[in-house]
Amino acid sequence: MRFIKLISVIILAGLVASCGGGEQKLKFGVAGPMTGSDAAFGGQLKNGVEQAVADINAAGGILGQQIELISGDDVADPKQGVSVANQFIGEGVSFVVGHFNSGVTEPASDRYFESGLVMITPGSTNPKITERGYWNVFRTCGRDDQQGKVAGEYIAKTLAGKKVAVVHDKTTYGKGLADETKKTINSLGINEVLYEGVSKGERDYSALVSKIKQSGAEIVYWGGVHTEGGGLLRQLRDQGVTAQFIGGDGIVTQEFASLAGAGVEGTLMTFGPDPQKRPEAAAVVQKFLAKNYKPEAYTLYSYASVQVIAQAAEAIKSLDPQKVAEEIHSGKVYKTVIGDLSFDKKGDITRLDYIMYTWKKQQDGSFGYVEN
Repeated sequence: MRFIKLISVIILAGLVASCGGGEQKLKFGVAGPMTGSDAAFGGQLKNGVEQAVADINAAGGILGQQIELISGDDVADPKQGVSVANQFIGEGVSFVVGHFNSGVTEPASDRYFESGLVMITPGSTNPKITERGYWNVFRTCGRDDQQGKVAGEYIAKTLAGKKVAVVHDKTTYGKGLADETKKTINSLGINEVLYEGVSKGERDYSALVSKIKQSGAEIVYWGGVHTEGGGLLRQLRDQGVTAQFIGGDGIVTQEFASLAGAGVEGTLMTFGPDPQKRPEAAAVVQKFLAKNYKPEAYTLYSYASVQVIAQAAEAIKSLDPQKVAEEIHSGKVYKTVIGDLSFDKKGDITRLDYIMYTWKKQQDGSFGYVEN
């Protein structure tokens, strides 16, 4: 009899805890390529979100609820991205920061839309992400039609008269960015002398290097991430090709310089104004540096994504994802580590977020990117 009573007490205690007798937890998900060739960017997303969650929890959470963070590794693969989305849905996640690769974000966001989760991507720049009329999809970064316009106009004005080759990695992001840049230069009277794609994971670019040589290209525009981009640049320089190399935000990582070698010197790149230099980010940047982590590229964009969700929820005193999304869509300005952000009805930020950078050798002998 005592045993039966003991079991009853244990079951009752479990029911009380599940009904709110314990500390309530608000579940967030962070998703990106935590492993694989794009892991540098997945690490940025994870580090940014973890720090934001730690800071918010230390300040009392959101509406008194502590955030429980669940991480998902999509390996930069669309199918795995959907699996991560299903995992989050099954575990009761309400808000997601991620994914990184546009080709992964698109199918994953379909599942979030169907299940009523809010997602903010810090790094998916393909225009289609916010062009589908989904109420729950946002991004803290810009779009490739904006980024391609900045790059294309720079080529036409600053590098006028030079022959241009356009190369991409055949991904939703890479091809999309290359096509937007191509569209801009074409509209300004420049026809590319070469348009080619390479496959993800490819390592031997000798055939492409030969085509670039034969085309007489003086500019190589790269649409893609750092892995293939860095390898291509190294092989171009090894073969004596001195053409100006230009890329987008997919090469905003020190790993690009490691892969490209000394040939990275002078590479041009589009990205937003460096968030690490913003006064709003100073305290948070110091927290990262104290952990021997440099919060480059999308780390602070990820931190800001959590801030937007928290501020919207606090403003309306609700954790209902649909109500939070309505608040974010309202045009209200949110104070974040990457500056003031407001969102339009599509879920895009309302500011133009791209400028040109140049990779240069630093005093310590390493290579870094500096604003033009």
